[in-house]
Amino acid sequence: FAQEATVAKKAEDFVKFKTLTYDFGKIKQNTPVTHDFLFTNTSDRTVVIETAQASCGCTTPVWPQAPVAQGKTEKITAGFNAATAGKFGKTITVKLAGVDQPLVLTITGEVLTGDDYVKYQKEKATKG
Repeated sequence: FAQEATVAKKAEDFVKFKTLTYDFGKIKQNTPVTHDFLFTNTSDRTVVIETAQASCGCTTPVWPQAPVAQGKTEKITAGFNAATAGKFGKTITVKLAGVDQPLVLTITGEVLTGDDYVKYQKEKATKG
């Protein structure tokens, strides 16, 4: 008897993101930032984003609530509140309706206190 292999559907089989990671670089504490992760529906059917779940409360994803038609490009906006100083790496897990394996988007960077950010800007300016 031949067993039919069941292949789990992956989000990557339906949508193509321009990039899965984004580095904000150095940002000033308490200065919220956002980045748009652009994606295109590369499948032969309409795609629905069920959820976009952030790894913590400091990250807020905004995703299209309407179905995304074939060939259409949309975005998931990742917002980060930059409340805590230090290096960070946060994820957003994107789940498509009817697709088993989600896709993970990552944002990274370093939050500097106000004084450290001023020093960083001055150093950057003198280096040209």
